[in-house]
Amino acid sequence: MSGVRRRLAVLAAAGGVHLGALLTRRRGVERITKPVLMPLLAEYVLMRGGPRLLAVALLLGCAGDALLQCEGQAAFLAGMAAFAAGHGCYLALFARQGTRGRGGYRRLAVPYGAVWAVSTAALWPGLPPQLRLPVGLYGLLLSVMAAGAAQTGTRAAVGGALFLLSDGLIAGGLAGWPQAPVPQFWVMLTYLAAQFLLAEGLLAGEAGEGAGRVPGPGSMGQSWTAARASTMP
Repeated sequence: MSGVRRRLAVLAAAGGVHLGALLTRRRGVERITKPVLMPLLAEYVLMRGGPRLLAVALLLGCAGDALLQCEGQAAFLAGMAAFAAGHGCYLALFARQGTRGRGGYRRLAVPYGAVWAVSTAALWPGLPPQLRLPVGLYGLLLSVMAAGAAQTGTRAAVGGALFLLSDGLIAGGLAGWPQAPVPQFWVMLTYLAAQFLLAEGLLAGEAGEGAGRVPGPGSMGQSWTAARASTMP
């Protein structure tokens, strides 16, 4: 087994342990495993020869994960800021690779913008007053990132949409909406699938540029999913 395959196996195993801890409500295991997942994915990216900015985006996700395990709204806002910085890194990477047409981006901006507007309006009354504006602005940035990801390739497009879904589940919990059983499991399942697919999509785009090709839609390839627990303020 090559070093890259070994790293991917470790990553999948760590994600599986974390997912199992969520399902069995083993809080100690859950808290220990959560902060190691994004660094493992960042290491996998670098072993694949991926851009350092992509590793930075993933490590910012690690910081956000760790902060969301802390109590209080200050920690929640700091975690949200870390994720926002990670989305900024993704947008810079999308811009560097280019897209498959600005017209397509504009067409996608309309439905993603509509989703943001409708969901923000629906969440607004249930959110704590001091979180309404930060959550609304963060959702706008996340929607822009998801629209940009959709122009980078199929895997990145799915990753961006899953990131939107994952954080939407968190926002629904903050607003007091009904939750699925073990809600943290579904948040983490969609979040780590999102990060992995975004990374794979960008790695595929980098490889395409290196071969002198314009990046196009990729196949789904290997999937790896795990779970991200969320601590609500």
